[in-house]
Amino acid sequence: MEKTTSLSRRQWLKTSTLASGSIALLGGNLTSLIAAPSKSTGYVSKTFTISEEELLLSAPSVLKARLSSNENPFGPSDNAKKAIQEAIDGSFRYARTTVRELTDKIASYEGVNSDQLILSAGSGPILSAAACYFGLTGGSIISADPTYDNIPEDAEAYYKTKWVKVPLTSDYKHDLDAMEKAIDSSTVLVYICNPNNPTGTVLDTAKLKAFCERVSKKVPVFVDEAYIDYTADPDATTLIDCVKKGQNVMVARTFSKLYGFAGLRMGYMVAQPETIKKMAPYLRGARSISATTVNGAIAAYQDKGFLRDALEKTEVSKQYLYSILKKSGYEYIPSSTNFVMFPIKMDGKQFTDEMMKLGVSVRFWKFNDQDWCRVSIGTMDEMKAFEEAFIQIA
Repeated sequence: MEKTTSLSRRQWLKTSTLASGSIALLGGNLTSLIAAPSKSTGYVSKTFTISEEELLLSAPSVLKARLSSNENPFGPSDNAKKAIQEAIDGSFRYARTTVRELTDKIASYEGVNSDQLILSAGSGPILSAAACYFGLTGGSIISADPTYDNIPEDAEAYYKTKWVKVPLTSDYKHDLDAMEKAIDSSTVLVYICNPNNPTGTVLDTAKLKAFCERVSKKVPVFVDEAYIDYTADPDATTLIDCVKKGQNVMVARTFSKLYGFAGLRMGYMVAQPETIKKMAPYLRGARSISATTVNGAIAAYQDKGFLRDALEKTEVSKQYLYSILKKSGYEYIPSSTNFVMFPIKMDGKQFTDEMMKLGVSVRFWKFNDQDWCRVSIGTMDEMKAFEEAFIQIA
């Protein structure tokens, strides 16, 4: 009964939001798990909202490690927190001036014009707006499978848009050649999550740029870069350069990950001015962002010291996780993000339930006829809590 209630609540929230306009070489058994279409659970938006809610409802009184939401447990920065506190006294006013300041700051750094940029309370509303705008036109949306699927799933569920799922390659990356071949006269959008969620893999930048240059002449390409800040060189990896070259490409970014703003909500999209204008009616934009969040984002944006420190701490915890898995005889997909995915040896739901009983929340997927766990990178204390629980049930 609870599951039905949770689903209904989720559907109501999503409907009302839309209606309002808003690799290292892999050894052992892992290489034999060649990517194939997902056959059951694991689509991110289906399991993310429902599973997260169920996880919280079923959580023990003391949750030792919340490793299910890909949050940055080391943020936000001290500069951001100070700026947020300083903004409280003036938060009775709309943040129009500071929104302009933040817009100009991001546009200047990225080398784009302000009319190529739109802010939002996180990148989620941008994805929902894209689902609405492109979904209303009918046709089909192409994505990898599995991937973060807010856009194609929402478009399919609410606007009857066909969702064309293209299996990942054998090294768990987007199959760009197959995605390009899947384009036909009905295609209204190609969606790419890079780095990909839930696999944590990142595409070769030159190949992805060449793909976007070719494909964007036929159909729009939406590139979700939620985890770009975790890559070795975000400035060299981003596809914003494609926008600057005039290509029909949209790039979504968020402060929710490395910047530590998951609960503060801050994101933006870079695209051609005409695309911004067409999608704006489906998006609340800067009007949905609090004055305190905007002030914090101004202080946090490109805070190199904080970002470097958070990356280093994330890497230490990630390497510790790798060591746990190796010692237990588990393979894993090398990750360019703040989460790691690995195949598990039992039913996925049973695994996450047992981990939760021990105070650790993680996520599961099912694809390639295999159950997988995705574990977010936490503090060292959280990773040790994961280890303690994992060795008991793995």
